[in-house]
Amino acid sequence: MPTSLPLLPGSLVNGRPALLGVLGGGQLGRMFVHAAQSLGYETVVLDPDPASPAGMVSHRQIVANYDDPSALAELHASAHAITTEFENVPAEALASLALQRPVAPAAEAVAIAQDRVREKAHFVRSAQSSGVAPAPYAVIDSEEDLSKVPEDLLPGILKTARLGYDGKGQARVSSRQELAAAWRAAGSVTCVLEKLLPLALECSVIVARGRDGQVASLPVQRNLHRNGILAVTEVYEGSLPEDLASRAQQATRQIANDLQYVGVLCVEFFVLQDGSLVVNEMAPRPHNSGHYSVDACDCSQFELQVRALTGLPLPAPRQHSATIMLNLLGDLWFDASGNSRTLPWEQVLAIEGAHLHLYGKLEARHGRKMGHLTMTGASAADVRASALQAAALLGMEAF
Repeated sequence: MPTSLPLLPGSLVNGRPALLGVLGGGQLGRMFVHAAQSLGYETVVLDPDPASPAGMVSHRQIVANYDDPSALAELHASAHAITTEFENVPAEALASLALQRPVAPAAEAVAIAQDRVREKAHFVRSAQSSGVAPAPYAVIDSEEDLSKVPEDLLPGILKTARLGYDGKGQARVSSRQELAAAWRAAGSVTCVLEKLLPLALECSVIVARGRDGQVASLPVQRNLHRNGILAVTEVYEGSLPEDLASRAQQATRQIANDLQYVGVLCVEFFVLQDGSLVVNEMAPRPHNSGHYSVDACDCSQFELQVRALTGLPLPAPRQHSATIMLNLLGDLWFDASGNSRTLPWEQVLAIEGAHLHLYGKLEARHGRKMGHLTMTGASAADVRASALQAAALLGMEAF
């Protein structure tokens, strides 16, 4: 039978607590599971890895690929509402699950986020109301498209239309010759060429939108990326100009409303040297830059994900502490010679306001997200001092 909403905490179905399903067993799924369980829901994870971080803490795990018909049927039969922890699940799987179960985000929103061409087109439409557009770009799908690229888009960044994240599937190009070579090196697949802009900084906004159109927003996050991967997120009074933060939040709400989105959505922005705002990309799920909300806000992005999925009210999260989040990559688990090392957790955790989150991944690898460290404090000065102290202990570059 179709699930009726709201699906209340503590509600019983056939004598057991209501069960929430999640496609994907990574760290985002793990933190969703924790949030769901704290509200009294049971959980089931679908992931091909039997040792997935989310599967290890969930009530149940279905070990199978995301397009496995029998696994999807099992998930459909057991879960009363279903979400996803990353955008590269088959949109068709979400569509089939949504026939009789609440699914958030919807398959169409995920399909748009999976394809940079469709994503850019959506940003252009939303910019008509918000005034915040993407960088000038061109779609390249053929040799003929290469010859038609406007000269003023170079230098630029060539990005594959699909399956690119954390800097993957991207190449900087300065000339038509470099562009052609990079496109062919990418396999001559559909790509987007974006004009390289003079960046001052990057930021992101995370919102949760309900089926009734209610929208709640986290504070705007100031982000630092290294090698295409988020390294540091800072959220405190004065981390960004108020006008800039307001424009970013308004643009994010417009993007979500235009999608008729349900669930948690992150939109990333570039801030140019002249202070203007450019929308970069979106993620139809909780985001690395919002992890601080678990320790620094009274409602985390993962609780918002549970609430949006189950039809519960969406309160505006209140930040109670200045905060900086450090992303912990597998590189930290190795010394300069490439030998594995033990990190100084005892010293790090002796710092006031340190909150360590390790994801339960059994093997450290270069570039792999192993955990994050959230520092909280009474002021920006306090939290910056403690975060820099922790970074030095861990061997992270200062910021």
